[in-house]
Amino acid sequence: MRNRGIFRGRIFFGELMLVSAFVTWATALLMSPHGEESAAGTEHIREVVAIFLRNSAVGTILLSAFAAWLLFPQRRPKKPWRDYAILAVLAVLVGSSVYQLVWLQTAIFN
Repeated sequence: MRNRGIFRGRIFFGELMLVSAFVTWATALLMSPHGEESAAGTEHIREVVAIFLRNSAVGTILLSAFAAWLLFPQRRPKKPWRDYAILAVLAVLVGSSVYQLVWLQTAIFN
């Protein structure tokens, strides 16, 4: 007799963390000022938006790391396509968040 409830709960919570990382990433992506000229009179909120984007990128990286820890247990599943899909999503989330942190450091905070 095996206890599969812990494994299923871990997968469920890992998927929930992955969805929350995606929502955090998408919210920051939609608010990102990449390539837009700032309108006259909005210079005073530039730093506030930059801090929000920085915190969202860091939060996305942390949530992605936690989701990866939950979704990749010691025992491997028989279908690796699920792992490859999750790895691709995590790579996009973390890669774009790191890019956003680098972009903010060079374009906004300097």
